Amino acid sequence: MTKLTNCLDTASIYVGTYAKYNKGSLYGKWLNLGDYSDYEDLLKAMRELHGDEDDPEFMLQDHENCELFEKLGLIGETFLSPEIYEIAKQINDSGFDIEVFESYIDCVGKMDFQSVYGGVMNYYIGEYSDDETFAQYILEESIPESLSNYIYIDWEATARNLMFDYFESNGHYFQS
Repeated sequence: MTKLTNCLDTASIYVGTYAKYNKGSLYGKWLNLGDYSDYEDLLKAMRELHGDEDDPEFMLQDHENCELFEKLGLIGETFLSPEIYEIAKQINDSGFDIEVFESYIDCVGKMDFQSVYGGVMNYYIGEYSDDETFAQYILEESIPESLSNYIYIDWEATARNLMFDYFESNGHYFQS
């Protein structure tokens, strides 16, 4: 098994303030979320960055590699959820890559993180190159070895029918 990357290591935000923006300045800095131990540590860095303001109102002017967090409603122009670090920890501890969570949301739509997490943990089957390979993996276990020389299976048609009970995104398969 390959070591999974911390899902915050690639996520970054450009932090400015509304006061500076309203004065015509885009001054800010890119902050990598993985460089901070928790939300409070990140807030401290943001306050230090804009220490010239008494009570800075932070403006996330841009963000990169935050698609899952965006889909979960954890990040936006005016908002960064304090839960983002706890959710990232759950993803990292799950044993699944962030792409599996993104694929699940692509299949079922936006929902709260605990529902997404439960869906991935309960319904994720694995990653396959195509529906036919997936169907073959699922069904070969139930074909008796003694019959394998006597039967031929149309895996394309079988996969088409099997996919009524499963869904897929980006090569990741889930049970319905």
